Amino acid sequence: MTKLPNKQQETLGGTIVHNLPFPRDTTPEALAWLKEMAPIQIEQPYSITYLHSYAQDSPWFAGLSNKKILANQDPESGYVYATPRGHDMHSGAETNWIDITENEAVIHAFTVCHFGSEAFLDQTPYVLVQVEFEGVDTLLLSRLFGVDPMEASLDWIGMKIKPKFIRNSKLKPTDVYFIPA
Repeated sequence: MTKLPNKQQETLGGTIVHNLPFPRDTTPEALAWLKEMAPIQIEQPYSITYLHSYAQDSPWFAGLSNKKILANQDPESGYVYATPRGHDMHSGAETNWIDITENEAVIHAFTVCHFGSEAFLDQTPYVLVQVEFEGVDTLLLSRLFGVDPMEASLDWIGMKIKPKFIRNSKLKPTDVYFIPA
């Protein structure tokens, strides 16, 4: 016959509470003050494993990790999207992947970001650019390095730029960035 434990094993770690005020007298009169007690608040780390799929956009991210910028082209009209798109927005036809890494790229528009999300806050100010590729009908949003954000100039519009890729892919759009050509 297996002997069952008659008490729960206690371990260190997690939430440990010491000396939480509570009356020794537990008569209803003594416990009445608990209605006025401030709520107990516990701060603790929370971790979750999240499985995310890039689905039909997966080849675009695989391309970035292999130092290639892929685009999608409608096989009927030839319309080319700089960002991943599985189907043409006009005909609904399935698009084909094409490599635009070597296409000439210029700055179509830019902005200097003095504030950013938590992931980019320590990098402010930084420059975001809309990249215009030769032979591509839409623009790609990316970062521009190699320029001084505090010396931004309209002369940057039309500047030739070239892609660079981070060494260790994170499978994120930030795996590619641009520098002046």
